[in-house]
Amino acid sequence: MPFLIVAAALGEDAQDMVRISTIFVAICMAMIAASLGLVLYAVAGVNGQQSAIVALAALTFMILYNAVSMRMRDRPELDGHITDLSQGTAELARQVGDFGRRLAAIESRVMSSNSATQDRIQAVSGEISELGMLVNQIAESVAAHDDVLSSGLIASGSTVAAETFHASASAATQARPAAAYSPLRPVPVAVEDDYVDDDLDALPASDGGLRILAALKNAIETNRIDIYLQPIVTLPQRKVRFYEAVTRLRDGNDQILTADDFIETAESAGLMGRIDHMVMSRGVQVLQRLMVRNKDVGVFCNVAAATLSSPANFAKCVEFLEASRAVAPSLILEFKQAAFRGFGPAERERLAALAQLGYRFSIDHVTDLRMEPRELADRGVRYIKVPAALLLDQQKMASSDIHAADLSGLLSRFGIDLVADRIEGERAAVDLLDYDVRFGQGFLFAAPRPLRPENAPAAMAAPPAPAVPGKAPPEVAQQFNAPGKSPKPALGRSEQQAAVGNAALVRRAVRPS
Repeated sequence: MPFLIVAAALGEDAQDMVRISTIFVAICMAMIAASLGLVLYAVAGVNGQQSAIVALAALTFMILYNAVSMRMRDRPELDGHITDLSQGTAELARQVGDFGRRLAAIESRVMSSNSATQDRIQAVSGEISELGMLVNQIAESVAAHDDVLSSGLIASGSTVAAETFHASASAATQARPAAAYSPLRPVPVAVEDDYVDDDLDALPASDGGLRILAALKNAIETNRIDIYLQPIVTLPQRKVRFYEAVTRLRDGNDQILTADDFIETAESAGLMGRIDHMVMSRGVQVLQRLMVRNKDVGVFCNVAAATLSSPANFAKCVEFLEASRAVAPSLILEFKQAAFRGFGPAERERLAALAQLGYRFSIDHVTDLRMEPRELADRGVRYIKVPAALLLDQQKMASSDIHAADLSGLLSRFGIDLVADRIEGERAAVDLLDYDVRFGQGFLFAAPRPLRPENAPAAMAAPPAPAVPGKAPPEVAQQFNAPGKSPKPALGRSEQQAAVGNAALVRRAVRPS
C-alpha cells in the first residue's frame, strides 16, 4: 500500500512537471516570435503589418516543430505498449484454449458417469421387476390357500353364524324404540338461544325504518358489521396508495345493507358511536397488517358527526385512538363536508385533541368548492375528496370561486392533497389528468371488496360489493385485476360454490336439446 501511494504521488508530480514544461516552452516560443517581429520592425525597417505576419509564421513553425518532435519522442513508448498488448492477447488466447481443454475433459467425465448411472438404473429396475413378479406369485398362492381354508370353514360354521345373527338382531330391536328407525322423523338439532331474529321477521315489510333498526341492533350484537376496502390509487400511475374502509351491514337473512341504507336510522337511534368504534378498531387492525408489507400505506375511516358530538362516544373513541397512536400518521379520519362545516366549539376542540394525537382528517361528500384551504389545514385536514363529476362540470365550476385546474395547486400549497372520487369511466380519468389530481378513487379502479378477518387484508373476497345507487355497476371492478394492478384475491368456499353453480346453469342453457 505505501508503494502504491508513493507511485501515485510520483505520477502526479511527473504530470505536473510535463504541464509546467509545456507552458514554459509555449511562453518561450511566443517571446521568440514577438522578438523576431520587433527586430524586423525596429532594425530592418519593415512595416508593422509585415513584421507581425513574419512573427506569426515563426510562431506557427515552432509550434509544428514542437508537436512533431514530441510525437517522434512518444513513438517508441507507443510501440512498447502495442507489443505488451499483443503479448497479453496471446497469453489470454492460451489460457482460453487451456480452459476449453479442461471443459472438454469434464464433459467427457460427466457423460461417462451418466452412462454408468443409466446402466446401474437399468439393472436395478430389472431386479425390481423380478421382485414384483415373485410378489405376485406369492400373493396368488396365498389367495389360493385362503380360498381353500374359507370354503372348509363356511361349510362347518354356517348354521352357528346364522343363529348368532338372528339373536343379535332381535336384541337390538328390543333395545331401541320403533320411532328411532322411522326414516321420516326429523332429527332434533340444538339451537343457540343467544339471539333469535323473531322480531325482525315479525315486522311488516312496509315498515322499512323499524326493520332496518332491528337489523342494525342485530348486527351490532352479533358482530355482523363487515368492513369493505376500496383502494385509492395514484394518478396517472394507478398504483394503490390508500384504502378506504367502507361499512356494510348483514341482516338476519345475510342481505347486505350499505351505509346509505342504515346511517340515518343509526344516527337517529344513537348507534353511530358504537358503529364508528367498531370501524375504527377494524381499521387499525387492517392498517397494522398492511404496514407489515408497506410502511407508506394508509386507511381512511369514516366518522359520523354524532360520534364527535356525543361526549360519551367521543371518550371511548379517543381512548382507543390514544392507545393506537403508533399508526396515527396512516389512519385518516373522514368527515362529510356538511358535518365539518356544522361543527361547533365543542366539536372543534375534540378535533384539535385528535390532531394533537397525530391524526389527520379528510373531507368527503363535497358538494361545492367554497372552502378556505388555510383554515382547513390549521384544523388538521390533509385530504379533500371531490367527486369527478363536480370537477368536470363546467357549469358548476363557472360559478365557483376557483377553477378546477387551479384547485390542486392551491390545496397543495397548504399541505392538502386533492382526491377525485367516484371515477366511473376511463374518459373521466383521462380528463382529470389536466387538473393535476394526484389521487383517484372509484369503480373504474376497483369496487369495495369484503375483508376476511382470518386473512386480512391481503385476501379480499372476489365478488365485489352490491351496486350502490348512483354508482357504476360492480362489474367494472374486474379491471382491478388487470395486469399491473393489485392481484385478484382468492375466492372463498361459498363464492366458489356459487360460481360453479352458475357455470353449470350456463352450460345447461347452451347445451343443444
